[in-house]
Amino acid sequence: MATTLATPTSSSDAVHKPIKNVLIACAMTAEALPMVESLGLQPDEQFASPAPCLSWSGQHFGMQLHIVQNGKDSEHSVDNVGTVPAALSTYLACQRYQPDLIISVGTAGGFQSQGAAIGDVFLGTTTVNHDRRIPIPGFDKYGVGAHTAVPTTHLQKALGLKAGMVSSGNSLDYTEQDMAFMSSNKVAVKEMEAAAVAWVAAMFKAPMFCLKSITDIVDGGRPPQEEFLENLQHAATALQEAILPVLKFVSGKTAAEL
Repeated sequence: MATTLATPTSSSDAVHKPIKNVLIACAMTAEALPMVESLGLQPDEQFASPAPCLSWSGQHFGMQLHIVQNGKDSEHSVDNVGTVPAALSTYLACQRYQPDLIISVGTAGGFQSQGAAIGDVFLGTTTVNHDRRIPIPGFDKYGVGAHTAVPTTHLQKALGLKAGMVSSGNSLDYTEQDMAFMSSNKVAVKEMEAAAVAWVAAMFKAPMFCLKSITDIVDGGRPPQEEFLENLQHAATALQEAILPVLKFVSGKTAAEL
């Protein structure tokens, strides 16, 4: 069944405010560190303790930039992926930095039925959850949790990026019900954090969009973990090549001009 109309993350006032303070939300070290290094950002040592998330800040393109990454799990020494760490790190970062714009940046699965190929970079138009099934009136829409991203028509055209709906879940694989939901809603990108980032952005009434590079083809028939591991570096490089032009385009504009 297709989703109902999504809720905008931002207020009308926020989208007309000049963008001077940008928060980039990432889940994985491989996604965050290349951007930190290329932008010359410095660690914020006072951020978030005792939470595991990490943050770096600095000036670039005439804007204050912050990258928050979910950190590592202390027991298993792996990146904290998924919606719970993403919500925590984004909330703490919004409280500390009060961003004018939030960008959920990371690697993801893509649907070839929606034109995705390995290494493609997508802008997210809407975020939803594909695995929160609560078949009770009211709770059903809450479970989907649809949020409309700030429109990025000019950005998409200027940089030649693809665009589509982004769906989040807490598993790398998917169930038949997950796939039925994603197919009926024409989801283009499947990942594990963006819906949580959008939920927090809505709390702070902050404009938000997604920038996702494709590591694996969800509807391609191969196990996602195999393609993910094979293509993570390639997708991370594509993400790195996209983020600087995106930030340069954003600089000096309002969210309504994106």
